[in-house]
Amino acid sequence: MSASGLDVFDKTLQTTHIWLKEIETKVGPDRQVAWKVLSVVLHKLRDRLPVDLAAHLGAELPLLIRGVYYDQYEPAKQPAKWNRDEFVAEVQRWLSDIRPVAAPDAIDAVFGTLSHYVSPGQIEKVKRALPDDIQACWTNGASIGRPRGETTH
Repeated sequence: MSASGLDVFDKTLQTTHIWLKEIETKVGPDRQVAWKVLSVVLHKLRDRLPVDLAAHLGAELPLLIRGVYYDQYEPAKQPAKWNRDEFVAEVQRWLSDIRPVAAPDAIDAVFGTLSHYVSPGQIEKVKRALPDDIQACWTNGASIGRPRGETTH
């Protein structure tokens, strides 16, 4: 028998922990911080996407992560028109209530995790829907908030 009594809940909890562990490797070993980073970056990414694409991305997320993805969603206000600098600033603003985490590191961690676990075709559609300056950072693996070649260390 499963721990919760429902296999679907156990599976999504296990998958969520896997995603959070991956994020923790980039933002530090704190599960609550990793959850906040995941939820903030997902919200800001979702808000930057056209509504239909946001829904398609949401459909590919694990159940528990899908719940946080849709939390406080207002499709009538989408998509936001942020460029890279505005996107990074918006993420940083929403991360201000936890221990310091640089928005570029948070964004890189979540984009990388999405790239590992969401289908490549869906990731390509998401990338193409983003403005060139955000898209280029994700596509080329450069840090979203730093010029190419600049590292976080």
